[in-house]
This record gives sequence, structure tokens and C-alpha cells, in this order.
Amino acid sequence: MRGTAPLGTILGVPLRIHWSAPALVLFFGYGLAGQTLPAWVPGRSATAYAVAGLTGALLLGVGLLLHETAHAVTARHHGVRVDDMTVFALGGVTRMGRPARPGVQFAVAGSGPLASLLCGAVSLGAGLGALDLAHWRLPAAVLLWNGWANLLIGGFNLLPAAPLDGGRLLQSALWRRGGDRERAEQVAGRAGQTAGLLLSAVGFVAVTRGDGGGFWLVLVGLFVWSSALAEVRRATALAALRGMRVGQVMSAPDVTGPDWLTADRFLAEVAGRTDQPVVPLVDVDGRPSGLVELVRLFALPPARRAGVRARELGRPLRECPLAAPEDDLVEVLDRATAPPPVLVLRDGVLVGVVTLADLTTAIRLRTPGRPGAS
Repeated sequence: MRGTAPLGTILGVPLRIHWSAPALVLFFGYGLAGQTLPAWVPGRSATAYAVAGLTGALLLGVGLLLHETAHAVTARHHGVRVDDMTVFALGGVTRMGRPARPGVQFAVAGSGPLASLLCGAVSLGAGLGALDLAHWRLPAAVLLWNGWANLLIGGFNLLPAAPLDGGRLLQSALWRRGGDRERAEQVAGRAGQTAGLLLSAVGFVAVTRGDGGGFWLVLVGLFVWSSALAEVRRATALAALRGMRVGQVMSAPDVTGPDWLTADRFLAEVAGRTDQPVVPLVDVDGRPSGLVELVRLFALPPARRAGVRARELGRPLRECPLAAPEDDLVEVLDRATAPPPVLVLRDGVLVGVVTLADLTTAIRLRTPGRPGAS
């Protein structure tokens, strides 16, 4: 996701924060301090409301972090690769590999809403205790607001519509019942598209009636719809590629580039011989050493190109998607932590690449109803 910055790690999982997350904290903090808390607990100073409002917003952020952390911890416990967690204005997202079994997917998906519901219950209990036992009305109001907010987040995420966690639960149930993973993903994704459009419609009606909160609902609905559409397309593509081997799809690399060339020489001697945006790199022995995006070379100021080698701007081999010709194509794409091209190696020698164009061609040929479909 663009616009994010690293913010350390949680239990070994890299954490990133989107610029919209601080904006969310300020938005909720302002609403709490300026409207909600004065209505619930009148007679306090502006400073007290401001501190309480910011505290409530930060507590909500902690709840979102716990939600995503639950996903990550459960996924790792079941052997699923976890890349990172990102917090942004509409919640959070954990990038991970696809679970290998329906039961694992069910556990990973359900852990997030469960964490939110537990956070909500604890916060509500603490708020009621602060109110009844200590008579701390303002702290109690903050805790009660945070508790209901976490319960709302947990309940909302249980809606049976991808990419929400409820959609993942629906996927796992359909996958277990029918045995067709991609079909289950398509059904849950279409449910997500429907839910997103309904949320946006409800939000739009609310905005036309003067409720500013409806604008937030429109944004959430559009996010759900667009994410669900992407999931449907991805599931359709994987269904078309199911059963294929890497060697059936790969193409011979039209050009490779020596990784020791400076950026200016690379652009002059290599870039003009290919129409691909990414070029495989080879070392002095002719062995593959990584990939370089030509746009990064072009973005380098001309005055610096003579002093920077291609490998310094490239992606090293250990970070590239790798495969052998006999590998299952979908499994390779599942475990890849970076986008294509996939470098295809045999005994350490580059024998082919799988580009986005190769995948698109294979999908077209294997999708029923399209020209040239097999």
C-alpha cells in the first residue's frame, strides 16, 4: 500500500502505518472531545475533554492493532507466511500467504473479530467498573465508547462478504463443503461486491439527509467493493491456471543484463532491446543475480547514472520469485512475496521467466467463452 512507513515490529511481524491512520485518530479524537463526551459527561473543562478524546482514539487504534496481530499470530502458528501488518484509516490489513486448508483459513479469519469482541467486552467491563465502583464518569465514558466501538468493529468484520473476515469464514465453509477453493473465493467475493454497494448506498442516503457520518460509510463501502472485485478477478485467474506447470507458461527471457554495468550503460546497451519493464540480471559467470526495474534506472538523475551499477538498484535474487519448470504454477504464485516476473531456474541456470503477459495469455486460453479458449 502506498503512503505507508515502517513502525517497528510486533511479535516479529513488521508493522507499517499509513498516513491516514493518524488522521483517523485525530478525527475520532476531535469527535469525542467536541461532541460525544460533552453530551455524555457535561461540565468538564476543554482540556479534560481533549485529553479524554485523544485517549479514546488511541485506545481504538490499539484495538485495531490487536485485531491484526491476532490474524498474524494465528497464521504463523499454523505455518502460514506473514509478510507484514498495515494500519490505515479504514482499519488494517495483514499480508500473508494463502492458508493450505479450510480449517486453517477459518482459524486465521476468526481470530481477528474474536480479538475485537474480547477487547470490546474488557473495555465495557472496565468502563462499568470505573463508573459504579470509582464514579470516574469521564474515564468510564471513554472506556464505554471504546468498548462499543470494538464490538462494532468485530461485528462488522463478521459480515459474510470478502474481504471482511466474515467473507473468509464463508470461503472456508464453502471450500470445505465443495472442495473448490477458487469457486468459494468467487462466491465470497461477489457477496463482498454486493455488500460494498449496499453500504455505499446507505451512506449516500445518510449524506443527502445531512448526516456527515454517511460519508465514512460510503468510503468503507467502496473499499469493500473494490477489494472484493480484485479478489473475484484473482480467484478467476487462479482457477484458470490450476493444474498448469511453470514450464507450460514460461517464456525465454528476451534479454538479460550484466549486473555490473553502470546505469547509463545499462540503459544504452540493454534497455533498448526489450519491451519488458523488468530485466533479469546476471553476474560475471552468467548466473542469475536478481531483477532490475528499468523505471528505477530512468528515475536516476543523469549526472549520477555513471556512478551507480544496475545491481545497486535491483532486487537481489533472494527477494525474487523463483521456480523450477516442473513446479505447480499456482503454488509458485501463492508463495511469491513479490510480483512477477518469476525467474525459472534449472541447476542454478536461468531457463525462462514468467511475466504478467505470460500469465494473461494462459488465462485467456484457459477461460471458457473467450476467443482461443481451450
